[in-house]
Amino acid sequence: MIKSYFSLTKPKVVVLLQITALCSVLSHDLLEQYNFSFQQIIETSAKMLVVFIGGYLTAGGANAINMWYDRDIDPIMRRTSNRAIPSGRVSPNNALIFGVFISIIGVSWFVVMANQVAAFWAAFSIFFYVFIYTAWLKRSTVQNIVIGGIAGSTPPVIGWAAASDDLTIKTDSAINFFDSIFSLGSFMPWFLFLLIFLWTPPHFWALALYRSEEYEKVNIPMMPGIKGPEKTLFTMKIYVIILVLLSFLSPFALNNLEFDEYLFHIFCWTNVILSTWYASTVFKIDLNEQKDKTGRIPTAARSFWVSMLYLALIFVAVVMASIGTIGGIIGALISTIIIIRNQLKAKKEINPFSS
Repeated sequence: MIKSYFSLTKPKVVVLLQITALCSVLSHDLLEQYNFSFQQIIETSAKMLVVFIGGYLTAGGANAINMWYDRDIDPIMRRTSNRAIPSGRVSPNNALIFGVFISIIGVSWFVVMANQVAAFWAAFSIFFYVFIYTAWLKRSTVQNIVIGGIAGSTPPVIGWAAASDDLTIKTDSAINFFDSIFSLGSFMPWFLFLLIFLWTPPHFWALALYRSEEYEKVNIPMMPGIKGPEKTLFTMKIYVIILVLLSFLSPFALNNLEFDEYLFHIFCWTNVILSTWYASTVFKIDLNEQKDKTGRIPTAARSFWVSMLYLALIFVAVVMASIGTIGGIIGALISTIIIIRNQLKAKKEINPFSS
């Protein structure tokens, strides 16, 4: 029974989301003149624990409510038919109560253990995912994954806010209210927010290009099924081009970094190269390619998997660059080595007889 309720939170997805939040906490503290003292290590570790627990509860609660809402279509789709609700392991009402309960606990956790701004963005992510994405956009527009991606882009903002001291929400005027929730003292959390937001559509559509049939069965509009694969691929290319352009702004996310500093160029070109590498996999997708035994388009499947590696490497580069120039160099070397290894592996899979 515990395992069934736990599965309602979509643990694999939630843990991946919280990794981005934890990287945001690390980047925040490292940029705050971190000296690697024992006390600072303990304090940062405590912040990361607070963010992970609160983030898991809020994101997990939203996922449980999502499964309750989708109880009519999940039994029809092959990939969701064995979930806790359609399989009968958890009743719909109990799933809803569970989701609402841990969502409230998660937001309250941030209020008590972090601050009001972190709690606000956690509550916003729940509201947006449940009401805007699940209840409205998911079944009404092909832009569901685009606009709905806002919810999945908030963990770095939540993590950064939770790592900041004494953030409070001002309610004396609308201007002060918006200033208090958006002014986090750095461009970094918003850079990471934009990065995930722009990354989500091409990442998801690479999978939807060859798995949109199940969504069509339950009348969920997906770009490939409604607009066609060609239009979908064209839109994916636009998003990755914008990702590359965003990469040029990455150094400005590192606080007070000047153009003539080595780290400015190291971090900038690390991000640009990573984004260009990922973008190249989107441009190489061949819609006329013969599908493999599992029904996948090989080039689309490769772009999907590279997209996850790309996001991970971007966050590694962010954390390492937050240490300083040496860290930026290490991040650049890690990214370069992994890109080369990945390219060599892909080349070997295409031509197993090549040297």
